[in-house]
Formats: sequence, C-alpha cells, structure tokens
Amino acid sequence: MNIFLIFAFLFFIGSVFGWVLELFYRRFFSRNNPERKWINPGFCIGPYLPLYGTGLCFLYLIASIQQYSPAASEPWHTIILIIVMMLTMTIIEYIAGFISLHSFHVRLWDYSEERANIQGIICPKFSAFWGILGTVYYYLVHPYILDALRWLSENLAFSFIIGLFFGFFIIDAVHSTKLIARLKQYADENEVIVRYEQLKSRIRSFQDEQKSKYHFFRPLHSERTIAEHINDLKDTFEKMKDFRSKI
Repeated sequence: MNIFLIFAFLFFIGSVFGWVLELFYRRFFSRNNPERKWINPGFCIGPYLPLYGTGLCFLYLIASIQQYSPAASEPWHTIILIIVMMLTMTIIEYIAGFISLHSFHVRLWDYSEERANIQGIICPKFSAFWGILGTVYYYLVHPYILDALRWLSENLAFSFIIGLFFGFFIIDAVHSTKLIARLKQYADENEVIVRYEQLKSRIRSFQDEQKSKYHFFRPLHSERTIAEHINDLKDTFEKMKDFRSKI
C-alpha cells in the first residue's frame, strides 16, 4: 500500500479517536470544566485533534521499525519500545504546547497544577497516560492495522471520506489559526496568557446563563465578544510578566 495513503489513514483515525477521548476526559475529569458540560476539546471546529493524528503516525513508525530488530521478542526490548513511544508522544505534546504558548500566548491545555510539570505543557502524569496509550496501540492495534488499512483502501467510499476529511481539515486549520492569532492580540493587549480551556468553559456557562444557543463546534462563538470574556477572566489568567520571568 502507498505509504502516503497509510499515513493519511492513520492521521485521520488518530485525530478523530483523540478528539473523542479528549471529549470524554474534559466532560468528566478536567479541572477547567467543573460544571461537567460537553465542550469541544479541540482548537479546530471539526471533531479531530491533529496532535493525536500526528502521534499515531509516529507510533506506527516506531512499532514498524521495532519488528526488524533481532531482539524484538525480548521482554526488555518491548519495555524500551513502550518508553520510546511515551517519550515521543510527550515530545510532540511539548512542541505543540510550546509553539502555542510562546508564539500565540495561548495555553491550549494547562498542567500547571500537576506535579513536576514543565512550563505547564507536559508532566509525568500525562506522560504515563501516553505510555498507556502506546501500550494499547502496540498490543491491540498495530498487529492488525495493515490488514485494516488494506481493507479500507479497497473501499472507495472510505477513501472519499478521507479526501473529504483533509479538505475540511485544511480549511478548518487555517481558520482556527487565524482565531488563535486573534486571541494573541487580546492576550498582548491585556498582558496575560490566555487559558483556552478556561475561556471555552466560561463562554459555555455564559451562554447557558443567558439561555442562548451554545454552538458546540464553535465554542468561542457568543453574543459577547471574545475580548469581553477575556476581560472577565484576565484576573485569573497568568500574567505575561510573570510568565516571562520564568523563561
């Protein structure tokens, strides 16, 4: 099968699966959603998280390389593989969070209250979570993934869905990047680091209080401007000067 098609499938599957996983995590466990309401977990409009799609592509690469190792059947070798997967996912998470934080002054997620966190972007707790996901992938997904992808590649309807997905995704990513750039402008004007999850939760609560329609796939859409919501929250946001002093 064409390697580009394989990665296209993996990115699609990982992005959608990750979105569903994060949707339930934010609904039932996130500290930024104390009211336990359904909130779109991504920065894009659609139901996908590129971080997970990228991560799944890397997990596939790592597991595929491992099978050619002469010591592939050794238990210690499998343990090392899982650790490499965990570290790879942590690095991907750190790069994505670092770019968002330092380039746009927006925290897409916040681990500041977790133990041994690094800049609130990564922490041991969620690195362990990546390790668990890597283990699940290696034992329950990777052995069957090529057969599944081969079957899907022969299904023209699914190939059409993949093409449609990437068309929407590219447009969505451009639109969402412009939105994040607007948040940067508001962050700079107010000298704060915008906590994206907290902002979305605030807008959801405001819409419910006003008995107005909440747009699930446009979580920043409101009868008030984003700037007004940020002004309400800016005292709870990290101050830019404090952030810079830690760098």
